[in-house]
Amino acid sequence: MGRAGQRLAAISIDLDEVHCYSAIHGLEPLEGPAANAIYAKAVPRFEELFDELDIPATFFAIAADTATPVAVDALRRLAAAGHEIASHSLDHLYDLTRRDRATQTRQVVESLDRLQAVTGARPVGFRAPGYTITDALLEVIAEAGLRYDSSVFPCPPYYGAKAAAIGAIRVRAALGRGKPSHSIVDDPRVLTAPADPYRIGRPYWRRGDGLLELPIGVSRGPRLPYIGTSVVLAGTRGADWLTRSMIGRPLVNLELHGIDLADAAMDGLQSLAPYQPDLRVDAAGKEAALRAAVHRLQAEGYRFVRLADAADAFS
Repeated sequence: MGRAGQRLAAISIDLDEVHCYSAIHGLEPLEGPAANAIYAKAVPRFEELFDELDIPATFFAIAADTATPVAVDALRRLAAAGHEIASHSLDHLYDLTRRDRATQTRQVVESLDRLQAVTGARPVGFRAPGYTITDALLEVIAEAGLRYDSSVFPCPPYYGAKAAAIGAIRVRAALGRGKPSHSIVDDPRVLTAPADPYRIGRPYWRRGDGLLELPIGVSRGPRLPYIGTSVVLAGTRGADWLTRSMIGRPLVNLELHGIDLADAAMDGLQSLAPYQPDLRVDAAGKEAALRAAVHRLQAEGYRFVRLADAADAFS
């Protein structure tokens, strides 16, 4: 476990703006206020929730979003409140692992530069777009001076569902209904990776002496996904049940997306709701499910930390 056998929990939020979801589903980007709904609407809800619960969080930001004032203001508020700002790359290229070394380096290093310019602190953690990682990209991350990665998601149900969804979108595009998805799947051997923090070997799904990996949460046993979509769709009772399945892990890493506190009706995202399941639950229902998860972890003796603090504990 962490220091002195502590039970640690961390909540991290990937701040994928609305256009990322349009790209996943092969849809035209939204325009107007809805285009910035994650930073303008969802982030303030996270701020209020974490302030109420008195817990720190880690926000993985796409550095190109700092071109918009609403994102800059939000990231500065989050940093001032003590939350961690980590890198989710420069442009959130879904095929980043298939790009050349120079592109990968720019996507990592420039993201750190831009986020540091906004918040005053250089990020120490990285999460790859779509959880898709490779040995080559991990080398770039390590060379950039980052202390940890949190991209490995060893979850068979999620992997299968993602592959099926990409295939369905491809068929729909072939029939002239929309565009192909920009998303890709990881090497299936990632499903054999450790589910608890580990030093990355080569290949990255094996233990070694490389960069510290803080995997995305999966349950004990069948490795069910412990992420925002599964928690908020499960409701309060389901969220409590899923959280119980995590008890015993030295680090419970609950990964969310900004859309996990978006509200289709209030935020103008109705056109995305048929494609994005978590938009079928309103923000109040999502908040209730997240509270249930947090309260269960606290009742089981888990202490909430930023991922940077967890990295210190497992180093």
